[in-house]
Amino acid sequence: MSAQMERRAIHVDQSELLCKKGCGFYGNAACQGLCSKCWREENQQSRQKQIQDDWALAARLQKEEEAAYASSHQEPQPQPQPQPQSHSSISPFSKFEDKKTNEKSRKVTTVKKFFSPSARMQPKKDSGPPDTPSPGSSRISAEMDRATHEFIDFLKTLQKPGREIFKQCRAFTESMAYKRDMSAEDQSECVQDFYQNLSDKLHAHYKGNTERVELVMDEVEKYMMNRLYEDVFCPETTDDEKKDLVIQKRIRALHWVTINMLAAPVNEEIPAVSDNVVKAITAVIEVDSKRVPREKLTCVTTCSKHIFNAIKITKNEAASADDFLPTLIYIVLKANPPRLHSNIQYITRYSNPSRLMQGEDGYYFTNLCCAVAFIEKLDGKSLNLSQEEFELYMSGQASPQKPLSPSTGGPPSGSGSAMAEQAHQSLDLLTGLGARQEKVLEGARRLERDLIDWCDGVEHGVQDVLERFPLEGGAAASAPAPAPAPADPTAIDSDNVENDKLPAPLQPQLFAR
Repeated sequence: MSAQMERRAIHVDQSELLCKKGCGFYGNAACQGLCSKCWREENQQSRQKQIQDDWALAARLQKEEEAAYASSHQEPQPQPQPQPQSHSSISPFSKFEDKKTNEKSRKVTTVKKFFSPSARMQPKKDSGPPDTPSPGSSRISAEMDRATHEFIDFLKTLQKPGREIFKQCRAFTESMAYKRDMSAEDQSECVQDFYQNLSDKLHAHYKGNTERVELVMDEVEKYMMNRLYEDVFCPETTDDEKKDLVIQKRIRALHWVTINMLAAPVNEEIPAVSDNVVKAITAVIEVDSKRVPREKLTCVTTCSKHIFNAIKITKNEAASADDFLPTLIYIVLKANPPRLHSNIQYITRYSNPSRLMQGEDGYYFTNLCCAVAFIEKLDGKSLNLSQEEFELYMSGQASPQKPLSPSTGGPPSGSGSAMAEQAHQSLDLLTGLGARQEKVLEGARRLERDLIDWCDGVEHGVQDVLERFPLEGGAAASAPAPAPAPADPTAIDSDNVENDKLPAPLQPQLFAR
């Protein structure tokens, strides 16, 4: 059995968790295997190339429009018309050409503004005030106010730098309210640029005190993302919500996957292990209830630590990375966390980059991304099943708890794996115990009916005898005479108290000597 579990175990080399560019930091599937730093550099290069291509296209279209406009005015008019009519015919054409030129130049300008950081700071005329409260936002406003007060209290300990930090953070969050129509990638780039600029200033101020800088950046992230959460989490400009539903449906279809199929070394029959599994499921579900990326990462870390505890209790030794990932996949399948894709994207876009690139938070988050990617690509080969069995299980026509019948096209029950056979034997035993219990209950019910019928028969028999042979004297005679009161055991002659013929009792006499 151990050889079988080793053959079926899910193995991921630790080098696969690192950035594909070899920078030494953790990558994740959301960034196509790159760390957040390399991902931003790649995006900036691609965006610069896109901007150059857009400008080249705009210049080419402008030249074509100018050439077409010039050629249209150089053509001779075959039939001269009166001056008012000439103006009326040329004027609409020139307006049409100007309109086309303006529209195309406006498109190029819009693209340029779309990728220009300086243009993003310009507020839109149609946008409302940044902090306009809505009737149903009282709870959210309370959380934002609490986060603001906590941030101010923290900055008071920094004294002079705290004022400048609060001023910059507040100005940036207010400017982000005018960028709700931007793409999620552009919003993320704005936030990450702000993080980077503020981090550089803090490093210069604290002279390289990394711990102090990280502490301040954590508080900055908490304040900013509490205020920006409603605008940047699962925005309408992305397909995050659609992908959430796809992953949720996929996990529901995989409800039949057992922990043995994943070869995860966790024995849920042990109470301590079962308790850690439940805590891990609860922690990964709580990710969606948090608003700050760091708090979401803390939930992922808590879930992972409970998984390591469950493995350690089961194996009586420290867990390895090969044990952790299959168990994490099992936890995700059991929990089916809400808005899983949106939460992963939110953490990737707006978390402090240093947390995702290194440390235990980055390691556990990278494993979570690997687990989700594995679930999306899960097939029969990954679970040591044939493709036919996998399709039958996915469609619900069969389940691992029940042998595949020949009518469904599956193999006979004896061709399953050893663990499947053991599960089938246990199921048969439970079925036999259920049948025996039903027989015992049926016998008890039959005995109860027999006792009731016997009591009814005795009562009817006595009644029939009394009706055929009534007692003399009627009902009074048939009534039993009351039993005499018990005699006092000390009164020997109690029955002859009224008999006068009895001699008087003897009296004691005294004889003199």
